[in-house]
Amino acid sequence: MSRGPPEGGGGIPTVRVNDPFGIAGDPDMPFLAPALDPSEMEGRLREALGVDGLRLAGIRVVRHKPGKRCLIEYDAEWGGASRTILIGKVRARGTDRKSYAVQRGLWEAGFGEEGRFTVPRPLGEIPDLHMWLQRKEPGIVATEMLAGPEGKEIAKKVAELSHELHSRGVPPRRPPHTMEGELGILHERLPLVSGEEPKWRGRIDRILAACRTLGESLPEPEATPIHRDFYADQILVDGARLRLLDFDLYCEGDPGLDPGNFIAHMTEYAMRELGSPDALKDEEAALEERFVELSGEGVRAAMRVYAALTLARHIHISRRLPERRRLTADIICLCEERLLVGSGRRVFGI
Repeated sequence: MSRGPPEGGGGIPTVRVNDPFGIAGDPDMPFLAPALDPSEMEGRLREALGVDGLRLAGIRVVRHKPGKRCLIEYDAEWGGASRTILIGKVRARGTDRKSYAVQRGLWEAGFGEEGRFTVPRPLGEIPDLHMWLQRKEPGIVATEMLAGPEGKEIAKKVAELSHELHSRGVPPRRPPHTMEGELGILHERLPLVSGEEPKWRGRIDRILAACRTLGESLPEPEATPIHRDFYADQILVDGARLRLLDFDLYCEGDPGLDPGNFIAHMTEYAMRELGSPDALKDEEAALEERFVELSGEGVRAAMRVYAALTLARHIHISRRLPERRRLTADIICLCEERLLVGSGRRVFGI
């Protein structure tokens, strides 16, 4: 789809608009149509960024969750600079000002473009479109590198990034995330799998009971800022620099949660893509040891507990994604093995 008059016909040149999801037809997000109009968005973007002469070369919708949110990329150039891709993050129930404020605060608190660990630069808001803007940053998704020759070094840097966020993160704007909240997610979602597949009900009930016993075994943590959705797809590797994305769940919580969550996602990825849940065990160990070195031995137990709880959550995640449904039974078996259900022992010998 193209918008705008043809080259030489006056006005703006033809701008390619790619909307594979048909977001303009989302009845719960009627404000999206202007977001795909190049002539409309040029003016909106100039105003939001505070720049003159901005021109659009393309608009792409790259993600859409109907009735909830979408992600739009704008190819733009202004001020004689090379083309910049702007990401517009849109939410149905209004601009996510909390995430925008957190990301701006982190950028200004040392996670800007000169640091080893950075966040994408936030650039402005367009409230009536329920949108805020950030710059699209270069880099390779960390998922693609963990299984390569640099995997262990990347894992250590991930641990350092997590520790930096916990140590220097700005005050969260969301309520704290507690162990009870974590267990509540499992008790809400795993029974959905049992309802779909009754043959697994007894096994899932035992996994849930083991998760609760394990979670309640941890002492009350000294809470820090945490990302709370920390896994390899959220990190871009750009040379020696790591960029952390998406602060939608940023809050206070147990510092063991982020690296534990990351390790569990590594395990699930190894099972799904590399043929064995142990395929990245050396990289997982490198991450754990580096994080313990930075944060203290006391965090090891929490990291391992949250890894086990996140792995259990993947039972439900596997049912939501059609390409992962083949893994559900294997994840249940792995959770039983890691949790040692019914043996009286705890995960990883804790």
